[in-house]
Amino acid sequence: MAGRFKPVNIAGPVALLLMALLVVAPLLALWSQAEGAAGLSVPDWSAIRFTLFQAVLSAGISVLLAIPAARALARRQFRGRAALITLLGAPFLLPVIVAVLGILAVWGRAGIMSRGLEVFGSGPISVYGLTGILLAHVFFNLPLVTRLILQGWAGIPAEHFRLAAQLDMRPDDIFRRLEWPMLKGVLPGAFLLVFLLSITSFAVALALGGGPKATTIELAIYQALRFDFNLGRAALLGLVQFGICAVVVLASLKLSRQTDFGATLGVPVQRFDARGGWRLWQDRIVLLGVSLFLGAPLVAVLLRGVPGLVNLPASLWPAMGNSLLISLGSALLALVLALMLAGFIDRLRARQARGASIVEGIALSTLALSPFVLGTGLFILLYPVANPFALALPVTTLVNAAMSLPIALRALLPAFAANRRSLGLLADSLGMSGWSRFRLFLWPAIRKPAGFATGLAAALSMGDLGVITLFAPPEVETLPLLMYRLMGAYRMEDAASVALVLVAVTLALFWLFDRGGRLGHHT
Repeated sequence: MAGRFKPVNIAGPVALLLMALLVVAPLLALWSQAEGAAGLSVPDWSAIRFTLFQAVLSAGISVLLAIPAARALARRQFRGRAALITLLGAPFLLPVIVAVLGILAVWGRAGIMSRGLEVFGSGPISVYGLTGILLAHVFFNLPLVTRLILQGWAGIPAEHFRLAAQLDMRPDDIFRRLEWPMLKGVLPGAFLLVFLLSITSFAVALALGGGPKATTIELAIYQALRFDFNLGRAALLGLVQFGICAVVVLASLKLSRQTDFGATLGVPVQRFDARGGWRLWQDRIVLLGVSLFLGAPLVAVLLRGVPGLVNLPASLWPAMGNSLLISLGSALLALVLALMLAGFIDRLRARQARGASIVEGIALSTLALSPFVLGTGLFILLYPVANPFALALPVTTLVNAAMSLPIALRALLPAFAANRRSLGLLADSLGMSGWSRFRLFLWPAIRKPAGFATGLAAALSMGDLGVITLFAPPEVETLPLLMYRLMGAYRMEDAASVALVLVAVTLALFWLFDRGGRLGHHT
C-alpha cells in the first residue's frame, strides 16, 4: 500500500548521539580544564619523550621478532602447529596484570632467569623501568603482529609458490619477489598498531614503570589526579595523549594497505623452498624461542598460584563480584550499541549515502582515545556535581564498553552486509520490519560474530586495570586491582592464586559467549 506508514528507526541515531557525547564531552572537559594549567613542566616533557621512546622500541622489537616467527609458521607444517597458533592468541585475552606477574616470575630479581644468571656469577636482572616495560609490550604484541603477518603470508596465492618451485627460485628470490611486497603492505600498519597499544598501556607502566626516568604520559596523569589532585595538569597531559593517538590512528589508516597478488583457486599452500638445511633449523629455533618466551610466564604463574588456591584471600569474592558486574555490563552495552550502529551504517550503505563513513568514523573514534584519557575527562566532568569515587563501577563499565565498541562493530558490519545481500530483498518483499525481521532474518546471520565480539569484550573488561585505578576508593576492588595491591604488598603467592582465578573466569566468559554464538552453526 503506497501510503502505508513506515516507522522511523531511531535506534541508530540515538546510539550515534550517545557515542558522540561520550567522546566529545570528556574532550571538552579536558580542554576547559587545561586552559587554566601553567603549561607542560620539565617532568611532563620527560614523560612524553619516554612514552614515545618506549613505544618506538616496543613496536620495532615486536615487528622485527614477528617477521621470522610468522615466516617459520608460514612455511612449516608440523605436529603442534595449531596449538602454537592458539598460544599466539592467548596474550590478547590474558589480563595484563597476570602477564606482568608472570614476567616478574621469569625475569624479575627473584625470577628464573636471574637465578640462572647467578650460577654464572652475573647479577640479577632489573626488570623495572624501560626493560620491564619492553618485555611486557613485546610479550603482548609479538603474538599480535605475528598473526597479522601470518595472514599476509596466507594471502599469497598457492599458485605463486608452485610457479616459483617450477622456476627453481631460491628462498632469497622468493622473499624478494613474493614475501617482501606483502611485508611492505602489512608492516607499516602493524608497527603503528603496536605503537598505539604501547602508548596506551597504563597497567604495564603502573606495575613495571615509575620513577622520573620511566614515567609514561598516562602514569603522569594518574599521579596528577590521585596524588597531586592537579586537574589542570592531568587535563593538559590528556589532550597531549589524545593528540598523539589521533595522529597515529590517522597514519595507520593512511599507510595500511594490502598487496594484490591476483586471483587464486584457493588451493592449500605448499612450500617447496627451504625444506632442509640451516633454514629448517633456523625456523625450529625461532619457533622454540617464541614458545618459551610466551609460555614460560604462563607456566610460572600456574606453578606459583596452584598452592595458594586452598587459601584464597577473603577479599577475592567481593572483587570477583565487582569484576563480573563490570565485565558483563560493559560487554552487553557494547553489543547493544554495536548492533544499533551496525544496522544504521548498513542501511546508509544500502542507500549509498555518504553519511555511512561519517557514522562509522564517529563510532570508531574511541580508537584515538585511551581508556585512561577518557576516564580522566569523565572524572573532570563528574567532580563538580558528584563524587567520582562513588561511581567507580558504572564509570568503568561505560569506558570499557566504549573501548570494546570498535571491535564489536568491526565484527558485525560484514555480517550485516552479507545478510542484506542474501536475504534483504526477501524480507522487504514479505514486509517484515522491526523485531520480527531482526529475530527471523538478521539474528541467525550475525549470532556467531556477535557471540565472539561479546566474549572478547567481556574478557578484555574482566582483565582491565585502568580506569578502575583512577576512580576506585580503597574499599572497592576488582580482581585485577586486588592482584595489583597484593603485588604491591609483596604477597606474590596470593597474587598468583588470584591470577589463576582471574584467568579462569576470563577464559570462561569468552568461551561461554563465543560458544553461545556458535550454537546451531557448523563451525
